[in-house]
Amino acid sequence: MNNFFQEEIYLENNYIKLVPFSENYEEDLRKIIFDDEITKFTGHHIVNSNDLKNYIERTITNRNEKLSYPFIVIDKISNQVAGSTSFGNIIFHNKRLEIGWTWYGETFRGTSVNKATKYELLRYAFEEIGFNRVQFSVDVENIRSQKAVLKLGAKQEGIFRSNYENAKGECRDDVYFSIIKSEWSDLKRAKFGEFNN
Repeated sequence: MNNFFQEEIYLENNYIKLVPFSENYEEDLRKIIFDDEITKFTGHHIVNSNDLKNYIERTITNRNEKLSYPFIVIDKISNQVAGSTSFGNIIFHNKRLEIGWTWYGETFRGTSVNKATKYELLRYAFEEIGFNRVQFSVDVENIRSQKAVLKLGAKQEGIFRSNYENAKGECRDDVYFSIIKSEWSDLKRAKFGEFNN
């Protein structure tokens, strides 16, 4: 998978389309990103146009430096940009990665967008690149996101203390969850049936 970060990965189902993150979506992101709920549990402080440009630049740089593979999430029902998500912490020789850095505009929270997005990312990780483990990390106080990860069928593993710094520079604890390859076939049928007809 030496060319992974150079590939243009497009994933799609009836609900969403995932396209490689690019500066071409700046205006679409501008419509939804200035929201305290989005930046509350991240390392990004995004309150103005300059912050948005810096966020876009950092996100693209992370891909160029092979730290993550970010996507723009498009809601196919409204044909609008819903948010962003990424593959990160990718360890090819151990066949594991993390799905995260996910956020959605207010209109798209609590809809089918997140589940449809996670299905495509999980399917790609397990079925197309043949990884053994997908993990998720969620701020210990971000209960809504923890519940969303558990709804995917992930198993909670433990708490990593002082795992990241938020936009205010505060050390934050994360709860870790995972899905492993041997569980995927059953989870795909039980949790994601509407996406694999």
